[in-house]
Amino acid sequence: MAGVEGRVALVTGASQGIGRACALLLAESGAKLALCARNQEKLEQLAAEIQGKGGEAAAFPLDVGSEEAIKASVKAVVARFSKLDVLVNNAGVTRDQLILRMKRADWDDVIATNLTAPFLLTQAVIGPMLKQRWGRIVNVTSIFGQIGQAGQANYSSSKAGLIGLTMATAREVASRNITVNAVAPGFIETAMTEVLPAELKENILQSIPLGRPGSDMDVAHAVKFLASEESGYITGHVLNVNGGILMG
Repeated sequence: MAGVEGRVALVTGASQGIGRACALLLAESGAKLALCARNQEKLEQLAAEIQGKGGEAAAFPLDVGSEEAIKASVKAVVARFSKLDVLVNNAGVTRDQLILRMKRADWDDVIATNLTAPFLLTQAVIGPMLKQRWGRIVNVTSIFGQIGQAGQANYSSSKAGLIGLTMATAREVASRNITVNAVAPGFIETAMTEVLPAELKENILQSIPLGRPGSDMDVAHAVKFLASEESGYITGHVLNVNGGILMG
């Protein structure tokens, strides 16, 4: 089985942005999609779009802040598709503030969504993957988990923690033909970055060697590769998709 054809992939945060792009590309490449996010209407629209192109997809509304909802959703996905091959941990939030002013609730919310939820989802999917002795887990982290960012102590910490989770899990499950990798986007044009001041965007662009912001599809192609059969000898790796801002 080449690429991702015939694989069942669960994508969190699939209703918009990078998650939506990942879902569309995986579906176009022959995977069956379990679409997870809080917005059921957007999920159903995306499922219909994939089905309209001849693909197979189903919506599973999910609040990743709920451990019980995570467990129930993974069980529902396995019941619907009879297996689960690929997990893309993409759902994420920001609650930006300087650390001196950051409220504990803003810290807790970001850590819960960006780090604890991927941990719980990974726990939930490991069982089915161990039984079939094949699996791909791809965590969407961030360049700010590698270099930090002022005003984002919570976000940077969560994404750095996600890199650690990636490497630790990769070591635990490698013997069962399950790979665990991360994709670290740089400055990507999404709804999250659209609200940034024009001056800040220009300063960021000047620091990018390739001279342009990334797109959600730039990230999706990296995710698809790490989810594929062809990436079978890569695990515990962080694939930078940042236009050259951070090298090495």
